[in-house]
Amino acid sequence: MQQNKVSLTHPAAESHIEVTDLTMAYGDFVIQSDLNFTIRRGDIFIIMGGSGCGKSTLLRHLIGLKKPAQGDIRYEGDSFWKLDVSKRQGLMRRMGVLYQSGALWTSMTLAENITLPIEAYTDLSASQARELASFKLSLVGLKGFEDYYPAEISGGMQKRAGLARAMALDPELLFFDEPSAGLDPVSAKRLDDLIIELSESLGTTIVVVTHELASIFAIGNNSVFLDPESKTMIAHGDPGDLLHNSSDARVHEFLTRGDTLSQTTGN
Repeated sequence: MQQNKVSLTHPAAESHIEVTDLTMAYGDFVIQSDLNFTIRRGDIFIIMGGSGCGKSTLLRHLIGLKKPAQGDIRYEGDSFWKLDVSKRQGLMRRMGVLYQSGALWTSMTLAENITLPIEAYTDLSASQARELASFKLSLVGLKGFEDYYPAEISGGMQKRAGLARAMALDPELLFFDEPSAGLDPVSAKRLDDLIIELSESLGTTIVVVTHELASIFAIGNNSVFLDPESKTMIAHGDPGDLLHNSSDARVHEFLTRGDTLSQTTGN
């Protein structure tokens, strides 16, 4: 499997998020335990693993929607759950989230979807908020679509509009939950290219939940692999390095699925 990407951060880059001894659970049911990893500033960090391993649950912990059963999540040295409520909310406003569906309000135009958080959390006038929304749409290749409704554009365009809304408040951190889900290969590739462009041009730290091998190798320069059987992480690092150097058969099998499929189908 060929890789064309280059590392986007230096190994000694400043840590942005530190996860220490994290246990995720719903009541007495443990999803994952003993998670320890660091997300560096400017990383495109991949959360990967098989179905049911807790990828989306980890994302919810990272964006502050789920409190750890045990352990700590620190942002630039500050323990999220030890901050007072106002500081936690302030930290969360520095995050942008793109959900699987795009989660756009169907009754609002694309511009209205994006101006909503701008008007809620800034002092900009309505015209300034509209101008900023147009700028965010232009960043994701949707200039001229301000007055379209979500139902009037394609699935790939909806994902890009959702990304524009996630970027509305100039977040330091962007979180993506299966961004390529439901997209055709061409649209998925365009979204991957956009993620890389945003990382390189804005220096944003990006965390992506995905099981798509093409995206993992195209955009990721750091990652964690969650195992559903042992209920803990079994690998951490650049996906390309893990592909070539991991001695764990589970990791190798996951990262070579595409090669196996190509051999089976004769492609």
